[in-house]
Amino acid sequence: MSIWFLAALVSSCAALNAELIISNAIVAPDGFSMNAIVVNGQTPGPVLTAQKGERFQVNVTNLLVDESMNKSTTVHWHGINQHESAEMDGSPMVTQCPITSGRSFLYEFTPEDQSGSFWYHSHFQLQYCEGMRGALIIYDPEDPYLGMYDVDDESTIITLIDWYHVNAYNLALGDTPASTLINGVGRYPGGPALPLSVIHVVPGKRYRIRLMNMACRPNYVFTIDNHVFTVIEADSEYTTPLEVDSIQIMAGQRYSFILVADQPIDSYWIHAMPNYDTSFAGGLNSAILKYDGAPAIDPIPRNWTMTNPLSEENLHALVNPSAPGVAESGGADVSINLDAVWDGRMSYIINGYSYTSPPTPVLLQILNGNLDVSELQPYGSVYTLPANKTIEVSIPGGQPEGPHPFHLHGHPFSVVRSAGSDVYNYVNPVRRDTTSNGRSGDNVTIRFRTDNPGPWFLHCHIDFHMEEGMAVIFAEDTSGAASTLNVTSTWKQLCSTNDPSSLTERTVEQHRRRHMKHRIGH
Repeated sequence: MSIWFLAALVSSCAALNAELIISNAIVAPDGFSMNAIVVNGQTPGPVLTAQKGERFQVNVTNLLVDESMNKSTTVHWHGINQHESAEMDGSPMVTQCPITSGRSFLYEFTPEDQSGSFWYHSHFQLQYCEGMRGALIIYDPEDPYLGMYDVDDESTIITLIDWYHVNAYNLALGDTPASTLINGVGRYPGGPALPLSVIHVVPGKRYRIRLMNMACRPNYVFTIDNHVFTVIEADSEYTTPLEVDSIQIMAGQRYSFILVADQPIDSYWIHAMPNYDTSFAGGLNSAILKYDGAPAIDPIPRNWTMTNPLSEENLHALVNPSAPGVAESGGADVSINLDAVWDGRMSYIINGYSYTSPPTPVLLQILNGNLDVSELQPYGSVYTLPANKTIEVSIPGGQPEGPHPFHLHGHPFSVVRSAGSDVYNYVNPVRRDTTSNGRSGDNVTIRFRTDNPGPWFLHCHIDFHMEEGMAVIFAEDTSGAASTLNVTSTWKQLCSTNDPSSLTERTVEQHRRRHMKHRIGH
C-alpha cells in the first residue's frame, strides 16, 4: 500500500521528510461506505516515524473539496512541545491561519529531547472525526527499557478510533459512534463481518505495544484476554514499570506497555470497550492477538476477569520525577482554577467565557505587539503567563458528558492530583500531556514550568466539546515569543488566503445545526 512517505535521510543533519496529501474519498472501514477525509488515500493516515533528535520537514497539501467537512485544514502534532517553534503547532487561529484548499504548507520543527508515542490530526473544527489522523512514533536509541522487549515497530501500534456513519456536524450531542475501529478496521451491529485487525506474536517474545486513543469522543477500557501489561510510557513520557491487566485510555492519551507472549499458542480477543457500550458480540469493539501456529479463526470467548486496572495515581515519572515548584499546597508561582460548566443550551463555559476562534491568530496578535491579556482575543479565554515560573492549574470535574480529557499544547505537565484521588503527590507524579478531570468531587491538578514562549491551547480532547467552547489559551511569555520566534513568509501568507469572517460564519452555522437536534446524554 502506497503511503507516499519519504524515508528519513541520513546526512550531516538527519531529517524526517514526508508528504501528506489531504483529500476526500469514499471509505468503508467497517463495511459502510461514506465520504471521509483521507491522508495519502487512507484513514487513519500513514504512520510517521523518526529517530530522536531528527528534524521534521512535513509538506501538507490540501486537496479538500467537500465543504460539509470544511475545505481548509491544519495539522497538529499531538504531544510535540514545539519548543521555539510555536508557529508549527497547527492550532488554527491560535498559532496559524488554516491551509486553504489547493495550497500547501511545510511544517518544519525539531522535537527537542522528545521520543515516544505521538499522533497527528487536523485541529480544524471537527475534521479529525472525519478521518484526518494518524500515528507518529519517535524512537529512542537510548530507551532505558530496550532490554525489556524484543519487538517495537509499526506492527505493535494499536490505534482506537470512534467511527460515525454521518457527517460529524449532523450528530446530536450524545449520539454514539457506529463502530470502534482498531487499527482502522471494525464492525457495527447488523453490518458485515469484516476481517478484524490482527496483532501477530511469536511465543516467548516480548513486545512493546503502543496504544493510542485517537477518538473524538469515547474513552475505552482496553484488555487482551489472559494477558497482563507492564506500562512503561504515558503520553511520550517514560514511567516506572507498572503491571496492570486493563487500561482505561482517554481521547488523546497514549500508553506503551510490554506484552509477553507467554500464553498457550492460540488466538485471544483484544477488546476496547467504549464508555457508551457493553457488548463485544460478533466482534464489536474488538481485534485479535494471534500467536504464530494458531488457526486463523476468531478466538473463543474466555472468562477473563480483570482485577488490576490502571490507576493514574499509581504511575510515576521515571526521569526527573518531582513536580515543579515547592512540594506543598500553594507551592506554585501562579495558581489558576478553571471552573467549567455547561450553559444548558449550546456551549461549555470556563470561568465565565466560552472559547471561540478569534479573527486573527493569537500568535500573530502577539507578533504584532499585543502583549497584554487585555489586548488579546478571544477576550476572557486568554491567560497571560510570566516566563520561567511554576504554574498550577486545577480543573474540577463533574460537567455533563464527562469525564473530560484535558490536553495541553506546548508542554507536558505533572499530574499532582489525579481523577478519583484526593491525594496530592509532588514527589513523583506521572508526567504527561492529557489527563481526565474526573467526576463530581474531583479536583484534578497539574503543574508545569513556563519555559516555552507562545500561545498554547488547553482544551477538552472530546472534539465536540472543544468546538462548544471547552478551551482556554495560555499566552506564555508574550514578550519572549515576540522576540525569539522567527516566522516564515509562507506562514504569514496563510492568513492572506483566508477570509476569517466566512470561517466564523460557517462555524456558527454548523454549530447551530448540531444543536437543532435534541441533546441527549450518554
